[in-house]
Amino acid sequence: MKDVSTKARTRTITWDDPMTALAGSADMTGLEFIRAIFEERLPKPPITATMGFTGGSAEEGRVTFTGEPGEYLYNPIGVVHGGFAMTILDSAMSCAVQTTLAAGEAYTTLEAKVNFVRPITLETGPVRCEGVVVHRGGKVATAEGRLFAEGTGKLLAHGTTTCLVFNR
Repeated sequence: MKDVSTKARTRTITWDDPMTALAGSADMTGLEFIRAIFEERLPKPPITATMGFTGGSAEEGRVTFTGEPGEYLYNPIGVVHGGFAMTILDSAMSCAVQTTLAAGEAYTTLEAKVNFVRPITLETGPVRCEGVVVHRGGKVATAEGRLFAEGTGKLLAHGTTTCLVFNR
């Protein structure tokens, strides 16, 4: 067997209690809640620290996130794991739905689908993801998302989601 020597790397992340943001959102609309997180008036969700992305902009029915693919996201075939694209797309699409919620409403994802169209590597550089609501009904909402390389504008992945809307 070949001796494969590697230099170990470490990565340390910190996060706030995710229930703090939820507790502070009881009287907020979904848009107010997302903006409070993006503006750091409420704690960011731990997944953003874990995966290396952050909220960008939020308006009713539309949300953006930005991220920086890191080596810690690589899989054994030498590219960023598809879970990174899936996670940032899921976040953008579902948060776009959340921006349509009235105070007292909540949602959960029923289904999500992602198409990976280009590999993501360190050379891809920063990425930008946009989620947009396609339909907002009384109980069901759908959204679509696109993930782009910021430097080139090339599409990396795209997806759709269906969310169930309900009273808290």
